[in-house]
Amino acid sequence: MRYIRYACIAVFGAALIAVAIANRGLVSLQLIPSEVAGWFAVNPSIQLPLFLVIFGGIIVGLLVGFVWEWIREHTQRAEASRQARELRRLQREVARLKGEKHEGKDEVIAMLEQAS
Repeated sequence: MRYIRYACIAVFGAALIAVAIANRGLVSLQLIPSEVAGWFAVNPSIQLPLFLVIFGGIIVGLLVGFVWEWIREHTQRAEASRQARELRRLQREVARLKGEKHEGKDEVIAMLEQAS
């Protein structure tokens, strides 16, 4: 199983390297379109290899998706936390009630009743 994982990682790495080599030409990235940039008299741009733009877009997309999903699941996490607190409270109450029920009895009889 470990070799299959290494093989998959190697194939994925080779594919990334192939994409990077095939897309190493420089492209110009502009913050705002050139028509709009004329209104503000600024045109911030940068020259980058295309593969960096592709990989950067993939990384930004993954991060946005992770944050979006984390925010979306907030209600489920809050509900699970509330249920865990309630479970701990009920377990403490059951332990307290069992202790009160067997108070003043012989320990062996209390253990036998508790087991059944």
